Amino acid sequence: MRHSLVSMLLVCVGCGGGALDPGSGNSAGDGTNTLFVQGSARAEPAITNASDAHDFTTEFDVEVRLNDQEVTTGTVTMTGNSGTTDLVFGDQGWHGVANGYDEVYILDVDSGPDNVHGVRVDGPDIHVFTAPLPGDTVDATQPVDLTWDCDDTAAEISLRVGDVDNIAITDQRSFTIAVGTLRAETGQTRENEIRLTRANRVTPSGGVPGSDLTVSVRQEMTVLAAPLP
Repeated sequence: MRHSLVSMLLVCVGCGGGALDPGSGNSAGDGTNTLFVQGSARAEPAITNASDAHDFTTEFDVEVRLNDQEVTTGTVTMTGNSGTTDLVFGDQGWHGVANGYDEVYILDVDSGPDNVHGVRVDGPDIHVFTAPLPGDTVDATQPVDLTWDCDDTAAEISLRVGDVDNIAITDQRSFTIAVGTLRAETGQTRENEIRLTRANRVTPSGGVPGSDLTVSVRQEMTVLAAPLP
């Protein structure tokens, strides 16, 4: 906890507003350049088309390695405006969960003399679908215009429609879903899930090459493909 609070104070110097406020920007932090650190903070909605940060749950996962060996001892923390989450080491690496989505997160890692401190990612703001809306019935035999509303542009974005994953897309707040992407059935409607994930990423300056920290926020909904004749 001590290192996390120190890093928070350091990144506050010279920045307008709080270092944990949305819009505070990214920071590569510092460290001993000995640890491989690959982490993520993934916000997932508790309700469909959630627009309030409190309606999300954020999961933290961090892999830490020293000389290509997994690091199992020390402290790994993620800090946002809601507080600091101490990650616990388990079968899948260092893991933790926090209520809500703070958007900006700072990662601190300490294991003996090795560390990575003050890696800050200013994550994407929450996006909400504006068309179609959850539960709408659409014609899968025609192109479908998908639109969403947000204030910022994310560095990375991924889209899944029905059974089709990793559709190439840019964060322009609209995308035309091609004919045949949504699955339809004869004589009855068919549910199709649409999942849109936006993310920002930072490469820690105090970690070994390949290290990164990603903050992402996901939105998902179900639409109905109209019955085929």
